[in-house]
Amino acid sequence: MSGMDDREKGLEGKYAHDQEIEFKAMARRNKLLGLWAAGLMGIEGDDAEAYAKSVIVADFEEAGDDDVFRKVRGDLDDKKIDLSDHLLRKEMDDLLVTAREQVMTEG
Repeated sequence: MSGMDDREKGLEGKYAHDQEIEFKAMARRNKLLGLWAAGLMGIEGDDAEAYAKSVIVADFEEAGDDDVFRKVRGDLDDKKIDLSDHLLRKEMDDLLVTAREQVMTEG
């Protein structure tokens, strides 16, 4: 019986670790997305960092990516930046791949 308990604890530990990595990757993706969008809007330096943090915070509004998408989409629209929803979603997907790679190499 202890063998099954050990296996179960091991799987639970792996799941918790995987969830932590994914959380870090999403936060990293949101920061990268914020910096990317800031660049499109002509925001630089400390202001770009502050904007990136606001994108990270936006992700806590609801589950999924829609809250982040709406924030960045709205900000780009406010600045009259012409970018399709498809290209914004593609950038989000591409940056998630990059963020995952960065988090995995750091950890």
